[in-house]
Amino acid sequence: MKRHPALYQLSHDHHQGLILAQQLKKGAPQYKGMPETLEGKMDYAISFYNTELVKHFEDEEKILFPAVIKRDGEVDKIIEEVISEHRKMELLVNDLRAKNDVAKLMDELGKLLENHIRKEERVLFPKIQEIMTEDELNQIVESISASRGKTLQ
Repeated sequence: MKRHPALYQLSHDHHQGLILAQQLKKGAPQYKGMPETLEGKMDYAISFYNTELVKHFEDEEKILFPAVIKRDGEVDKIIEEVISEHRKMELLVNDLRAKNDVAKLMDELGKLLENHIRKEERVLFPKIQEIMTEDELNQIVESISASRGKTLQ
């Protein structure tokens, strides 16, 4: 299914998140321009979480999910899982900040982030596009753009 423009920004975020997820997983190949050391990867993950993921989670939880919740039991269940995963990632990043078992935590965070993104892209977003009307999806575009300080042309 072609992605609706309402979800473009969130899908773009997901692309960047998948790059991070790959870097965090144990034994991952090195990406050009990405940190190479464990400490560098940890610092990058924390920074990415603070500058990108927090806003992404907020846009989903405060704009997208409330617009679709309570319309479809299966979607509600997936949204509940996704929000739970957001909180789990928050806890993992907090543990990284405390520098507790960094390699293990990064691998766990990388795997969780990858699976989380795949679930949203392959399962949740297509279902949301089926449930929401064109007008509702257009409102999502406007709301997410406004939350990120962008204006629509």
